[in-house]
Amino acid sequence: MYRVYIVEDDKGIADGISGCLSSWEMDTRIVSDFRHVLEEIKEFDPHLVIMDITLPYMGGYHWCQELRKTSSVPIIFISSATDNMNIVMAMNMGADDYIPKPFDRSVLIAKVQALLRRAYDFNLSSFTLEAFGVVLNTNDNTLTYNGTRIELARNEYKILYTLMQNKNKVVSRERLMEALWETDSFIDENTLTVNVGRLRKTLESVGLKDLIKTRFGIGYILEE
Repeated sequence: MYRVYIVEDDKGIADGISGCLSSWEMDTRIVSDFRHVLEEIKEFDPHLVIMDITLPYMGGYHWCQELRKTSSVPIIFISSATDNMNIVMAMNMGADDYIPKPFDRSVLIAKVQALLRRAYDFNLSSFTLEAFGVVLNTNDNTLTYNGTRIELARNEYKILYTLMQNKNKVVSRERLMEALWETDSFIDENTLTVNVGRLRKTLESVGLKDLIKTRFGIGYILEE
């Protein structure tokens, strides 16, 4: 589970970011003392830091510069300042990305996932998800079940990955479309239905019939 540390003085925005990331199975922590940001980051040891520019006591640029002296943890700045000067300064201070406020939830998730993937997934020798005897290898998009190994298409993998992360929980169609949006410019509901249908046929080919169940009007659930 990825850990994300949030440095934002607007409680509503901080809680919103935390809730959004938590719904994607990320462990989040919001800063509690703006005078000791570095100490809290060191204690939490996050995989990613999301930081506002304008903060009490010291600004985000200061903390980013200080953090870069000892850590290469990915940093995303969020700010209502959308001018090029602030964006360039953020990158020069060591930030990895910049999201202007107000931002859409799907944009935040896409950028966070992309940055985490670039920073960590390619450095892992092996990472798998397991559910009901199904083993999903995230390094090569393959599925193994009862000794049979098959390669999944890109969208099949993304749908199954999201469902396996939330096994025995209903995943909404909107959330699945967000997962697909990360790599596709647009996914409508009919396209999602087609992709789920293809994944079901692939699963049936290795003996996994009815693994994915439909909750009409809500979404899908992965269960035995």
